Amino acid sequence: MTPYPIKGSSRLRKNRKSLAGHYYLLTAATHERQPFFQDHLAAEIALESLQWLHGKGSMELTMAVIMPDHVHLVARMLGDDLGLVMHRFKSYTANEVNRIMGRQGAFWQPQYHDHALRADEDLMEVVLYCLNNPVRKGLVKDFHEYRHWYCCWDV
Repeated sequence: MTPYPIKGSSRLRKNRKSLAGHYYLLTAATHERQPFFQDHLAAEIALESLQWLHGKGSMELTMAVIMPDHVHLVARMLGDDLGLVMHRFKSYTANEVNRIMGRQGAFWQPQYHDHALRADEDLMEVVLYCLNNPVRKGLVKDFHEYRHWYCCWDV
């Protein structure tokens, strides 16, 4: 056994805590990068789930963009731990999207990427970078044309 956790292992998150009041950039990818969110209803389920978590006070959702095979979001953690928020999001969306697609099996990759935004990082710059992901992927010419995004600010 190696003394250090293997990249991507569940031990990477062990004893890791998020800080209430801090902003996080989060990315979760679908299982084997399958483009489940090309389906409009599946993408809407993901957005509505994030907005539900926001409404419940688990987090303050700043921005989300649902790409065909992954999700980016920026959120400020409130009462709940980041791991719990991501578990709720991934569990609900996996169950609902699998149900509407009539499929079973893995939906998400087991891990997710999180980056705590430092005080010197420009929050708006991070948000705009994520919102422009559909443009960089060649899906649209302007992110406003993309259907599956949310931002709490006028952008």
